[in-house]
Amino acid sequence: MLEIRRATTMAEVVAAEPHFDGEVLPEAAERFLGEPGHHLLVAYVDGVAAGMITGVETTHPDKGTEMYLYELGVGEEHRRQGIGRALVTALADLARERGCHAMWVPVDSDNEAAIATYRSAGANEIATITAQSWTLRS
Repeated sequence: MLEIRRATTMAEVVAAEPHFDGEVLPEAAERFLGEPGHHLLVAYVDGVAAGMITGVETTHPDKGTEMYLYELGVGEEHRRQGIGRALVTALADLARERGCHAMWVPVDSDNEAAIATYRSAGANEIATITAQSWTLRS
């Protein structure tokens, strides 16, 4: 049985840790949980954290508020079961509830699994976008 819940405690963040790119940093996790526009949804299958998605609301003076889908992770043993799509859909539903007018996510063009998941959840590709980044701290 699949259940998706918003994480509000460090214990829930730690339960989702295997699905993050790296180790949970307690100070960063506490700060994340304390921000009302930061969201961590965890998918549980039979009470075990099977995946997670994070979203961050961003507001701009001429665009309003959008949901930035920051990260999606599903455990290997739970992939291809619709959990990723369910997490994306749950974040989109939360974004609508919170008044966001759009949701977006950057994705590597060779990440076929992610692209398929996002498309299955109703995303449209914007083929003209590239991403640039700055490392501000080593």
